[in-house]
Amino acid sequence: MRAAYYEEFNGDIKVGTLADPAPPVGGVVLEVKANGVCRSDWHGWVGHDGAITNFPHVPGHECAGTIVAVGDGVTRWKKGDEVIVPFSCGCGHCPSCAKGNEHICDDDFQPGFTGWGAFAQYMAVEYADVNLVALPEQLDHVVAASLGCRFMTAFRGVVKRGKVGPEQWVAVHGCGGVGLSSLMIARALGAKVIAIDVNDQTLQQAKLLGAEHVINAIKVDNVVEAVLSVTSGGAEVSIDALGSPITAYNSIACLAKRGRHVQIGLAAGDHKDMNIPMNLVIGRELDLLGSHGMQGHQYGQMLDMIIKGDLSPEKLIDRTVDLKEGADVLMSMTTTSPSGVVVIDRF
Repeated sequence: MRAAYYEEFNGDIKVGTLADPAPPVGGVVLEVKANGVCRSDWHGWVGHDGAITNFPHVPGHECAGTIVAVGDGVTRWKKGDEVIVPFSCGCGHCPSCAKGNEHICDDDFQPGFTGWGAFAQYMAVEYADVNLVALPEQLDHVVAASLGCRFMTAFRGVVKRGKVGPEQWVAVHGCGGVGLSSLMIARALGAKVIAIDVNDQTLQQAKLLGAEHVINAIKVDNVVEAVLSVTSGGAEVSIDALGSPITAYNSIACLAKRGRHVQIGLAAGDHKDMNIPMNLVIGRELDLLGSHGMQGHQYGQMLDMIIKGDLSPEKLIDRTVDLKEGADVLMSMTTTSPSGVVVIDRF
């Protein structure tokens, strides 16, 4: 198969020919139709993710495609089925999975991390019966791939973890793919959103998506005070969609009493341990919540909202690219971030 791969952390991502995968027991092989290029792939490429231990390695975890081979023990799926792949797939048997939390499985399969991913014509997926999501006929592969980890992670973070409701103030710190997705979802729930970023072009996009207020973090003296002023006392929900010590601190500190901080942005590399203003957590009775992906069985509400037109993830797509261009975009994330979601649809 044609695939993009690297042979060492921070090494060139090459496009070449690798062996086609075989379906594992309980798993399937997909013909990849579309795959998003995500900053999580970049974290893996530079070595921030401890799951990648063998080379060559194929990245990619925001995938939609067609099942072309089915392994022993699979009962829900057949050749020709069109599916979406959650980025964190549960085994179906461990204590976390038994509670319906396959996305934080004790023995998970993560395409592009624990196994070869979707920067390739074909990809093997373990635990197919437990995790795969049928692709609705109303959605094409590119839109389905754009849901990837960013949109679906934002959906669970906003809806299930943050419990955002109408007329609540929601602060979104960092307006990349996760941040703009969070903004769109919060607005669809009737919330009022403040978007915080360092890029005026990104903030303009946030306005177009419905942000009531935008803050350029390098053009104000104090982000926390700016949010407290706009909201007259603090946001009910605040989301760190970036994952830096500064955005995490600001997200917690800008909350109103009994507010909820949701950490969606990855705290990786040098940022895996951060300072937390625990005095504010105690004094304001704040909730600190993590959010990591979303279980396949919870996709229904999100997909229904997309089909009904309440959510429009296609507005977040910047462009589609071929496999080589996708590899170049991933490597360029060391210095720049795409202005929107980039999806590989030509392999």
